Amino acid sequence: MLRRPAGFRWTVIILTCQHKDSVYAFQKELDLRQHRGSVSPETLLLTAADPEERLGSGGATLNALLVAAEHLSARAGFTVVTADVLEHAHILVLHTGRDYPWGGCSRAFSWLAEEGESQRLQAPVCCVDRLLDCLDTQICPGSPPGVWVCSTDMLLSIPANYAPSWEGFSGVRVLALPGNPSFAAHHGVYLADQQGMVKDIIYRGSSKEVQRASMPDGNVPMVSGVVFFSSSVSERLLQTHVTPPLDGCTYLGLDSGAPALQISLFLDLVKAMCADLTQDQFVNREPEDCRTLEPPQLAALRRGRETLWQTLRGASLTMAYVPGGRYDYLSLSAKEHVTRLTRERTGNRFILAHVQNHPSVSPGARVINSVLQGDVTVATASVVQHCHLQGPLSLPPGGLLSGLGLQDSSHLRRLALADDIIIQGHRIRLGVLQLTVYSALGARDNLEGPSETILNQDWSEFHRRTGIQPEDLWSPGQGRPLLAARLFPVLQARGGAVSLAREGVAWLLGGAGTLEQWRGAWRLSLRELLSLTDQEAELRWREELLFLAGRRRVVDTLMNQSDTCLLPCFRAAVLGGQQGALLQTLDSREGAGPGEEAWLGVSARALACVADVLVCMAGEGRGGLRSGPAANQAWSPALSLLEEGKVQEGVASLAREREHWLHRSDLLVRAARHYEGAGQVLLRRALMSSQCFISIGPAAAPPLDQWQEVECPARLDLAGGWSDTPPIAFEHGGSVTNMAVRVDGKRPIGARARRIREPRLLLVSHAGGRDSDVATETVCESLEDLKDYCQPHAPGALHKAVCVCSCLVSLSSQQPLGQQLMERWGGGVELHSWSLLPHGSGLGTSSILAGALLAAVYLSTGRSYNPDALIHAVLHLEQLLTTGGGWQDQVGGLVGGVKVGRSRAALPLRVEVECLTPSHHFLEEVQRHLLLVYTGKTRLARNLLQDVVRRWYARLPSIVQNAKDLVSNSEECVRAFSEGSLQGLGACLQRAWQQKKLMVPGCEPSSVRLMMEVLEPLALGQSLAGAGGGGFLYLLTRQPLQQLTVLQLLQRTPGLGDFRVHSVELDMEGLTALQHCRPPW
Repeated sequence: MLRRPAGFRWTVIILTCQHKDSVYAFQKELDLRQHRGSVSPETLLLTAADPEERLGSGGATLNALLVAAEHLSARAGFTVVTADVLEHAHILVLHTGRDYPWGGCSRAFSWLAEEGESQRLQAPVCCVDRLLDCLDTQICPGSPPGVWVCSTDMLLSIPANYAPSWEGFSGVRVLALPGNPSFAAHHGVYLADQQGMVKDIIYRGSSKEVQRASMPDGNVPMVSGVVFFSSSVSERLLQTHVTPPLDGCTYLGLDSGAPALQISLFLDLVKAMCADLTQDQFVNREPEDCRTLEPPQLAALRRGRETLWQTLRGASLTMAYVPGGRYDYLSLSAKEHVTRLTRERTGNRFILAHVQNHPSVSPGARVINSVLQGDVTVATASVVQHCHLQGPLSLPPGGLLSGLGLQDSSHLRRLALADDIIIQGHRIRLGVLQLTVYSALGARDNLEGPSETILNQDWSEFHRRTGIQPEDLWSPGQGRPLLAARLFPVLQARGGAVSLAREGVAWLLGGAGTLEQWRGAWRLSLRELLSLTDQEAELRWREELLFLAGRRRVVDTLMNQSDTCLLPCFRAAVLGGQQGALLQTLDSREGAGPGEEAWLGVSARALACVADVLVCMAGEGRGGLRSGPAANQAWSPALSLLEEGKVQEGVASLAREREHWLHRSDLLVRAARHYEGAGQVLLRRALMSSQCFISIGPAAAPPLDQWQEVECPARLDLAGGWSDTPPIAFEHGGSVTNMAVRVDGKRPIGARARRIREPRLLLVSHAGGRDSDVATETVCESLEDLKDYCQPHAPGALHKAVCVCSCLVSLSSQQPLGQQLMERWGGGVELHSWSLLPHGSGLGTSSILAGALLAAVYLSTGRSYNPDALIHAVLHLEQLLTTGGGWQDQVGGLVGGVKVGRSRAALPLRVEVECLTPSHHFLEEVQRHLLLVYTGKTRLARNLLQDVVRRWYARLPSIVQNAKDLVSNSEECVRAFSEGSLQGLGACLQRAWQQKKLMVPGCEPSSVRLMMEVLEPLALGQSLAGAGGGGFLYLLTRQPLQQLTVLQLLQRTPGLGDFRVHSVELDMEGLTALQHCRPPW
């Protein structure tokens, strides 16, 4: 897996291309990696076509060095190429090398069966990505300025502890990896002394010659394709671009009329510095690649070597051997390619793919960047890459399907495929003609050397079965490698392009067709197909599949309510310009289904996803803060439709309005806020279904003017807080352990209500205790006075919401308020509330107060209730009030003692409360060790809640894991009470605080952090109450009765502000009715 870059920054990365028409397509691929963040934005990215094909890796290196120096010179303001620009530059030259038959876009951009670890952006991992990661994090850090040259035809594995020393380095360094002598001989072996000085490079040497290079571990140091030239040596190399005949390696020399010259990176450039060679041995040896050169070409090569000898001789050439490293060459063997992709049998089967029927894909198979619809069976050790297929289809073991489209499925279905068969679609260009041509081979066929098989059959059997003769495949006098066999039909004389079917390669595989049809077609060999590949079209096909599969995975994630984080997919789509199709996909999911509560939850998440896409479109950090108001009049019609339950109409209205907000970053962010607001509307509607758990019965009504008063304890959330917050509570499930407490011996929250003769509502909120003269009074004499009940900051909003939620009045009724009150209750209602706790205390005040108000109203109007009904009524009320929030506050304050509340991952959301029964002795022990400290800081829970819901909807992996940990810690807390363990309880409190901080980064003000650090030696565990950010801190002390000790310690600590230390005791009763009334349960 790829790691995060370790900070190595390249000045230039330049990719050499064998084919000139690859330059634009590969440049786009490099740019894409820079946009993804895997390459520094300061790095100059270049692609350079080899001036002539078959220029050799050495010639391509010299040309790339010239191109890089030319661009750096221009950037530095020079009018000619100057070597000075290399002095401080870090340059990377990557060679794409020869065509690769199993990828279509060179080995560099051949996909691997893995995904990057980065959670920021969804992207494939190609060979070039793996190499860049290896170079950036393991090989190159610490190296001085210079030029690194690396082939992309292999994968390197470097041990984590590899750390080469660069102190005082100058010259050239080659990287060598352990190799088996027989295998390494074909790739080159370094012969070095004990100090690592390279004496020679042995290429295709005898077994005896190769054994001379053996290392103590029994391996030989194999040429790995990586070499570093220091800046001083790079400057010498650059000078050769004006020196004949080496100028024939560069585009500048060829443009000046110089003949092309083919030289090797390792067997010419590097070998010139080998210590054991004489000038004559180096210059006059025959080409190691067995080329047959005409006398003028051989003479030019020798003159070029003479120049290299004179230029490079004397530079120090050392070897860095990497024990434990591994070199994996991407050969032309199809069997090796398939094995490489399926090697890890326990790995992920689906790499950036969408598969409709997962069980049809064997554990040992791989589906890479493909869309498989219906029943597509992929046997073990088989690979489907870059395909869009419709089942029913079956791929036997060892096979490879690549580049096939939906239209090819019906043709494949008619074939009885054997094991180890490779079928590919190649996108080629013939002048202005763009075609898809198909090839079929056997995984065991040998492409380059003499092949004994074709389609895994003996040639004799193939000739007998098909009637094809050698002269049909190769020209007279030509060698007969399978790579050059003109097997694959392209065009029929009269029928146009050849498909996979009757006249195509299907016939080669035993399908319908005739020899005459095959012979009548214009055919190409695999080598010709690769040279004609339209790289841009090939990469575009892959990209289309990537985004199509991504959109379908988005749909699956939403419909299956899975915990997959979609942000990387969204960022990738926006980066690829696919945001329009993605938004349409999300629009189609909102409101899907018959409208049950579960679908409302799905639709709410889909709206949140649209908001995420819009913010991605705005650009990271652009457009303003994510949180903000969402009540612009332009969006009101759409939001009203959602409030009315017309989800599909509302979603369509949102999409129409969205079109007017897409052209500026600030508008995109504001649109995102409104989509989040729309999601909250659906979330509230989903939670309204909890009304079915509110059971209110009849009771004897008290006389007019008789007060019915209730008082409640506060609550301390011990573990699991935030898991009770919708949508977490019904999408993941919640568990919160808390306790009802008195503060300084008092129940701090209360309410009272009475029926009065005047047909009106008199709503009073006391700023202090029950008898405080500081109060806010709101009088409602008409229904119009109640209509702002859903605006939390409106005067008397909580009391008004209680009146609506308790069915004291009906806003939808045609009757005036006074008439409703007289007919229903015989008069009006006076309703008072109070709290001794400061605003933002974190002790659950608002929810508990809502429960107290509801209870007082029920009692005063002759209705009965139970705690379960009251808990769900508060949940319902908070949706009416639009404040949101979870269920644990009312559980904590309305039900006495220590308890655990739980909700299952389902709608309707139901809260089930289990009262814990620890020993009386342990409860007394807890009280003696428990303290409350008011921090002097208030917190704003609404913004915190909005952030948490947003991050949950995004399914950030850290948040998903934390939600699981919250529930687990709550259950651990239950066990601590059951076992009577103060240490266990303290550990739960400590974990709970760490989990809260992870849920809401920034919820720990600096003064609170200081306070907790000071108290840490005294505490078994401590946490801010509620959401954090301020309010009360509670701690479980190591020693009992520590109130005075804590007070004195904090008083001696500067910078803590206006804190207070309070005693706290367990309240076993919960909500309690006073004066003429007892709780009716």
